[in-house]
Amino acid sequence: MELRQLNTFRTVASTLNFSRAAEALSYVPSNVTMQMKALEDELGVRLFDRLGKQLVLTTAGNRFLTHIQDVLNKLDEARSVVHDNENLSGTLTISANEVLCAYRLPGVFHRFRSRYPGARLIFRSVSNQQLKQTLFEGTADVVFMLDEPIRSTGLAVEPLLEETFRFFAAPDHPLAKRTVLQLEDFHGEVFLTNEKGCTYRTLFDRSFEKEGVDSITYLEFQNAEAIKQCAITGIGIAFLPEITAKAEVGRGELVALPWQIPDLHVHTQMLWHKDKWLSPIVSAFIEAAREVLGNHSDEEEMKP
Repeated sequence: MELRQLNTFRTVASTLNFSRAAEALSYVPSNVTMQMKALEDELGVRLFDRLGKQLVLTTAGNRFLTHIQDVLNKLDEARSVVHDNENLSGTLTISANEVLCAYRLPGVFHRFRSRYPGARLIFRSVSNQQLKQTLFEGTADVVFMLDEPIRSTGLAVEPLLEETFRFFAAPDHPLAKRTVLQLEDFHGEVFLTNEKGCTYRTLFDRSFEKEGVDSITYLEFQNAEAIKQCAITGIGIAFLPEITAKAEVGRGELVALPWQIPDLHVHTQMLWHKDKWLSPIVSAFIEAAREVLGNHSDEEEMKP
């Protein structure tokens, strides 16, 4: 069993894609496939299954990953002792949902890569419901969540910035010209939201339940881009983080309605496992995120 096979296995387990793993490791895909077959042959078990086009870890693969993470973390710790911290290298796996990936993390990735070009950065888009589990399973080093303040005994949680949620509609929507709205003004409107189970949808439902409203017409989507496009065409009213619609509002394609949901406190938060050894490369990424997001302020605020 070779060290490079273990590192390749961890990367494949993080990306669940041989081609992406090969790109991250600067290998050709056939080399990754060959290494994984040799490792499975030596262990005498299958580590991955193919379910259609989806690659998944087997039960044995998940068990093996847990132990391999410990081994490779210890190795990273040993390497850090003999390497110059100004030339950090290594592999770092980051996870977040699609909103944070598109609108908050690019600046963090850019700053980190400009400082440490030798580092391998792997990003996996994961739903909010699964993000914490990736830390407990060891398939991510750091995750970012968009949620109400998180409390955890097993995870380190660092709030970076508070996010504002708004209702958005097309400029020709009947409510778009109003300067003040009442709850009854939304009667009969169609709301464009994420699917049930999403953090934003839970917050949306809770806010209206507090007002005694229980009969709402929804159209449900899996991502913010689809919600925005449907709002632009006049299908309904979008409920989204303000940052996701900043460009569309600037172009006049959407307007923010004068309605604020009370007691809604949502933050972009950075998490990692409390028991995980923070290698110099992980610590450097955390610091870059603090610099970019912790000091973030939008130049223009959307006024009701």
